[in-house]
Amino acid sequence: MKLLTVENLAKSYAEKLLFEDISFSITDNERIGIIGVNGTGKSTLLKIIAGVEEEDKGEITHSKGYTISYLSQQPDFSNNNTVLDQVFQGNTPLLRLLKEYEVALIQIEKEPMNSVFQERLYELQQRMDAANAWEANSNAKAVLSKLGITQFTQNVMELSGGQKKRVALAQSLIEVPDLLILDEPTNHLDYETIKWLEDYLGKYNGALLVVTHDRYFLDRVTNRIIELDQGKLYSYTGNYSSFLEAKALRIEQEHASELKRQNLYRRELAWIRRGAKARTTKQKARIKRFDEIENARTTTSNESVDISIGGSRLGKKVIELKNITKSFNGTTILKDVNLLVKPGDRIGIVGRNGTGKSTLLNIIAGRTQVDIGEIEIGQTVKLAYYTQESVDMDLNQRMIEYIKETAEVIHTLDGKMISAAQMLERFLFPMHTHGTPIRKLSGGERRRLYLLKIIMGEPNVLLLDEPTNDLDTQTLTVLEDYLGDYSGVVITVSHDRYFLDKVTDHLLIFEEGNKITSYYGDYSDYLEENNEALLKAQKEKPSKPIHEETVKAKKKKLSYKDQLEWEQIEDKILAQEEKVAQLVTEIESAGSDYQKAQKAIDEHAKETEVLEQLMERWSELSELVNE
Repeated sequence: MKLLTVENLAKSYAEKLLFEDISFSITDNERIGIIGVNGTGKSTLLKIIAGVEEEDKGEITHSKGYTISYLSQQPDFSNNNTVLDQVFQGNTPLLRLLKEYEVALIQIEKEPMNSVFQERLYELQQRMDAANAWEANSNAKAVLSKLGITQFTQNVMELSGGQKKRVALAQSLIEVPDLLILDEPTNHLDYETIKWLEDYLGKYNGALLVVTHDRYFLDRVTNRIIELDQGKLYSYTGNYSSFLEAKALRIEQEHASELKRQNLYRRELAWIRRGAKARTTKQKARIKRFDEIENARTTTSNESVDISIGGSRLGKKVIELKNITKSFNGTTILKDVNLLVKPGDRIGIVGRNGTGKSTLLNIIAGRTQVDIGEIEIGQTVKLAYYTQESVDMDLNQRMIEYIKETAEVIHTLDGKMISAAQMLERFLFPMHTHGTPIRKLSGGERRRLYLLKIIMGEPNVLLLDEPTNDLDTQTLTVLEDYLGDYSGVVITVSHDRYFLDKVTDHLLIFEEGNKITSYYGDYSDYLEENNEALLKAQKEKPSKPIHEETVKAKKKKLSYKDQLEWEQIEDKILAQEEKVAQLVTEIESAGSDYQKAQKAIDEHAKETEVLEQLMERWSELSELVNE
């Protein structure tokens, strides 16, 4: 079994400490998701493990011959590379061989009777066989096609940002390393492509380390979650759902411990104020204990805060589009679009890239003029627009000043006032950071600050264009809580299934050929219904006659023994999960003691197999129970 170990890792930028003394290990077939607020160092940690960036302190060790493939959020591309060149960038001998073969094909096509060219082509074919180049070439094209890239000889610099990210993703996937590191792989991907990627990673034999905002993706792909929180690392066994449950329990325990500590702190404070003369050993010990308690003050994160902010009053007339048509460079993007937006609407806009989703938001916001049609905006509408584009900020301005430019305070639904500083805290910016210049913030932190500035304006119509591409899962949770109590209208473009399910109840599906379909309900329900309809249409009805002697299989029912097993199996699964989690802890604590680590790894593989067998048996019994 191959192993990568991270020991006592630390990293900081200027005065900002990202993380310190964090340790963990990655074993075969682990699917690890890293989560944390923007600016906590998730991407930096990926870069350090990938060898792209250096740590300040600590050590990363791994088995001999261990290979790593890394997908950056902002991949680098060579100007003269075609799409296929870029995909094979990391395999120079294979890339050179494929290029030589392409040249030989062109030569033989021009002079088919040239014996020199014939011999050269034959030699290259032999080398292609030996290097398994045919399969590699075919596999690369298959992966690119699944990711929506079909022009393999096109220069990568001619592609859009989203297309470049897909090419970079293909480059990472075809390398088949021991550890695959993916930083926000679902950005710019539609549902079908994300679903394909989930299936692909499900069959992947190596280990996976991923940072993503897509919580459904995390839930379906991962079997372990690592959280970076205030410079510390917390590890949770299981997927995103398991993490949420375990995190809630950890916070509850922290609050209980903090309450006990505060009570002890009050008693010690009362004693110290009475004027301990520090003459006896006992008094010295109590003073020392008081200092320790005082220094142990903790800052507990509060992500589920109440931000039921009121918006400006919204009248009955909101937005109406009548027969809107818009073209760019002779290509019609929107055609005869009609849309009536009513107070309280929660509209999600979904569809493939290039179908006009962002264009519709730009038209509603008044940033793009229509070619044909009419737009009516209600007189009471106060619109705010969170865009995909970079926002101009004064990088020397302090966070609190940037927010106060919009408002010093905002009003809640019950008439109370919340200050700009309180809102910064509620959007996961601790009080001690409010004076920080914007230049010191990460890209994700700036996007979070920009979102808060928009909300501080108390709009009654909120347009969101792909907000989940830039925001971390914790900020998205805060935003979703806010939108849950928001009294205004929400219109959002997103590919994020989780976000759409929580925020919207009406979908506009943008399809090819300028077709827009309306659907009322959750996005997951729509996808399921659409998938079922597709399967039904593709499925061929059986043409063979049913013979009289065909006997219907009787439904299996639980035997007495099965019933007893069913009643006990969940407790067995819980106990087995705890055993597996304990072994993960032992692997991490082994450090550089490879003999101890290997023993724990072997035991972990054995117990994981037992857990999988229990899960399979639970699934079988569950089907019998539900019949």
